[in-house]
Amino acid sequence: MITIAQRLNKTKKKIAPKRFHKQSSKKRRTALKRPLGLNTYRQKLLEQAAVSFNQGFDAGYDEAMRKSAQAAVPALIRKERFSGSEDEYKRGLYDGGDGIVDALLPESDILPELSIGQIIEAGVRELHSHRYPLLSATDVAGQIKSALDSRQPLSVVRLGDGELITLAQEVIMNEEQVRKEGHFLSYAGIHIPDLAARDQLVKAVEKADIVGIPKLRLPNFQPLAFAVLKAHGIDYRKLQLTQSTINYSLYLEGYLRSILAGRRVLVIGNTAPGLSQVLSGSGIHVTGVIAPVHGMLDIPRVMNELSVHEFDIALVGAGIPAVIIVQRIATELGKVAIDFGHLADSFVKGEAVL
Repeated sequence: MITIAQRLNKTKKKIAPKRFHKQSSKKRRTALKRPLGLNTYRQKLLEQAAVSFNQGFDAGYDEAMRKSAQAAVPALIRKERFSGSEDEYKRGLYDGGDGIVDALLPESDILPELSIGQIIEAGVRELHSHRYPLLSATDVAGQIKSALDSRQPLSVVRLGDGELITLAQEVIMNEEQVRKEGHFLSYAGIHIPDLAARDQLVKAVEKADIVGIPKLRLPNFQPLAFAVLKAHGIDYRKLQLTQSTINYSLYLEGYLRSILAGRRVLVIGNTAPGLSQVLSGSGIHVTGVIAPVHGMLDIPRVMNELSVHEFDIALVGAGIPAVIIVQRIATELGKVAIDFGHLADSFVKGEAVL
């Protein structure tokens, strides 16, 4: 299986004049259009996936292709996001790495000729028994296909910083902190304070079959995920966890077409009309469109509309409300549903090709 990082690394070598070369293997590989030059293309791919660090698109985590490439360009991501002086940037790097090592070592000891990366690597190896495996794209794709074949319900939801900050209301963060950290939440369908939305999210996470969480250890990402789960009494060990970028992983690793092929597909969200056209043009049988979705208060209308559609799988791109909608489609209607996020935008804009 080719990993996301490997696929992105191959981008540099295998771009044809207009799109990636097709692989000769039986499994159809993903094709991406080349916008301009090679450098422009790669920069756009990275930017498209990382904008959500600061803007919070689709609950603050959906423009995630650059997050998917985090292993390949971590230093680049950090530096691009930093707006201070070079000295402040270097000081921050020291405080977050070598500074900790200096503080932990005895006064008279040093660790010569070892970089901070080597020291951290040794520490991670030492903590091997504490690692917690997340479901891979292969695992998730397998479960989705199995559920479709057996006509069983399955929900794949994703928690980014938007969902996590919403869940943090009055249990981890006070209203002032939520407003500061979640200034983008109105875009994702939440108007603070909204404890009802928080409680709906809690129930959705508890009932969801597969839950995507952030892999990045940024303050409002992975650390907040485990903090809010604990605060709401949700044992993460009882959840099937995957990465919050699982929507992109399913696409980039070539599973999306095989999931949708031969199925009746329903698309939900503000970009659903455009996505419907793209999917139909690619030979996917789209049986319905529900659009737009106006925040959490629009969920009852969406659920009522769902009852008149015939479908096997629903792709939902509706910000934070998508988590609740996806879970309810599986639980109440017995269907398969995926929190599709802003991957829909990538298809509509022609940046992704099925």
